Amino acid sequence: MDFIANLKNAHITGPVISSLIVMGIIIIFAIYIGIRAHFQDPLKKPKGALLLAECGVNFFENMAEGLLGKRFRSFGGYIMCLGIYMFVAFIFGLTGLPSPITYMAVPLSLGLSTFMMIHATAIKYNKFRYFKRYIEPVPLFLPINLISMWAPLLSLTLRIFGNAISGFVIMSLMYAALKDLSGMIFSSLIASEWSQVFIAPLLTWIFHLYFDLWSGFIQTTVFLSLTTIYVGQEIPEDLIGA
Repeated sequence: MDFIANLKNAHITGPVISSLIVMGIIIIFAIYIGIRAHFQDPLKKPKGALLLAECGVNFFENMAEGLLGKRFRSFGGYIMCLGIYMFVAFIFGLTGLPSPITYMAVPLSLGLSTFMMIHATAIKYNKFRYFKRYIEPVPLFLPINLISMWAPLLSLTLRIFGNAISGFVIMSLMYAALKDLSGMIFSSLIASEWSQVFIAPLLTWIFHLYFDLWSGFIQTTVFLSLTTIYVGQEIPEDLIGA
């Protein structure tokens, strides 16, 4: 209780706490998989969680290879980290706690991660020629190029946040409406606040399947695909597909 009180006194909001919980879950699972992999017999087929982890690694590495080529297969590790966090954060609202994605700082942080990866890749392969792009075709275009530089960050951030917050608002309105409807129907039978909780669980699970599971999967896939494409645009063409 003292820990929760300290968090509240520090003005740490519910979505931030949820984000820390999500990261904690992922870290614990990663440590568990690492220990299992360390003691796994390489001549035996993996089972259970270890098999799931191996399939996940292969999936993301194949995704990176399909978009960037075999040379950049290891990029799958980066998008795997982003993908796992994003999807778990999207569906975390099913626990009844706030979803981290509905807090603007979280989508912005994810967008910044990709933004920094894009420009780090550009500097790596272009060196000082990287800065030439901002004065092309003529130096007069410098202000416009500096503004357009932020387009990927805004696109990725607002895409995730918009979809997450719209689903959150719709589900909140639905819960409020069903709560009132349940109270109207059952208030004469049960004279307490419990009369308001009967209808919502019967109907809202269908919408949770879309707004949390399906939408979370789609938005995660789109984000990872765009991340890989944006980064791939900064890699010389003779290396892509090599």
